[in-house]
Amino acid sequence: MIQKFADWLIFNVVGLDAGTHFALALNFFVFETIKVLMLLFVISAIMGVINAYFPIDRLKHYLQTHKLYGLQYFMASVFGAITPFCSCSSIPLFIGFVKGGIPLGVTFSFLITSPLVNEVAVAMFLGAFGVKTTVIYVVSGIVLGTIGGIILGQFKLERHLSQWVLQIQRDSIEQSEKWESERISFFGRLPKIVSESWGIVRGVLIYVLIGIGIGSAIHGFVPEGFFTKYLSAEQWWSVPVAVLLGIPMYSNAAGIVPVVEVFVRKGVAIGTAIAFMMGIVGLSLPEMTMLKKVMNWRLIGIFFGTIAVMFILSGWLFNAVL
Repeated sequence: MIQKFADWLIFNVVGLDAGTHFALALNFFVFETIKVLMLLFVISAIMGVINAYFPIDRLKHYLQTHKLYGLQYFMASVFGAITPFCSCSSIPLFIGFVKGGIPLGVTFSFLITSPLVNEVAVAMFLGAFGVKTTVIYVVSGIVLGTIGGIILGQFKLERHLSQWVLQIQRDSIEQSEKWESERISFFGRLPKIVSESWGIVRGVLIYVLIGIGIGSAIHGFVPEGFFTKYLSAEQWWSVPVAVLLGIPMYSNAAGIVPVVEVFVRKGVAIGTAIAFMMGIVGLSLPEMTMLKKVMNWRLIGIFFGTIAVMFILSGWLFNAVL
């Protein structure tokens, strides 16, 4: 429905030609902005309801005081794999987790895997590359999320979260305790939950617009042939270059799989092409811009740097075994 609305608005109301780069970029911007803002509001409201009836500070305490031997990271990674979100669409749920006080390493496991693996991308991978490559890709995506979350969780990075999100955490816990003690009904809590959710949307609105604006411009104006010549060389450095070239781009996994298939047909090594895809869907500039509202630049740098290294190692592994 959102895509139909974006098509109607840009191609019918505004009257732009669907074949032009500007029209495609503007259509993409309208679609992604509405989608991300709706997700942010709905997920924030859901997390508000959960916080009201199941205080997440207790879950946080449980995860921090019980040895689960990495199972919490694996489960977050699997949950990321079954949610059909791109990197920007994953941010609302990421904010919801952080708001609820879920340990940051566990939250990162979700954020890493969610844009990389989803059912649509898996189906397209099966058709394009076969069962073996698809299984390796899915398993490696979940493993990357699990290991990445464990590594980042060891750094105790909560101190690098923004004051905005830390205040949301404190307010959420205080509100939950108040409601629990006063036994306020659901409908008595609902106006406050909706108000807080709308406040979160307002708080990140400018970051959403800037991030998606960057992604829309690149999506509409940068041709795929621009990258092919830089990825074709079968050298060790082609994989790191592929990841770096992918970061400025923005697309979901399903949208970039056909491009990866074209690259492979043109002689690009499959590991290099997949590393390029991982850079696009897992480390995009729009994602970086939106994360700035939640964390400082140092934490963003640590997250992007750690995951970029893991994507590079994954690309080299794909080239070695496939």
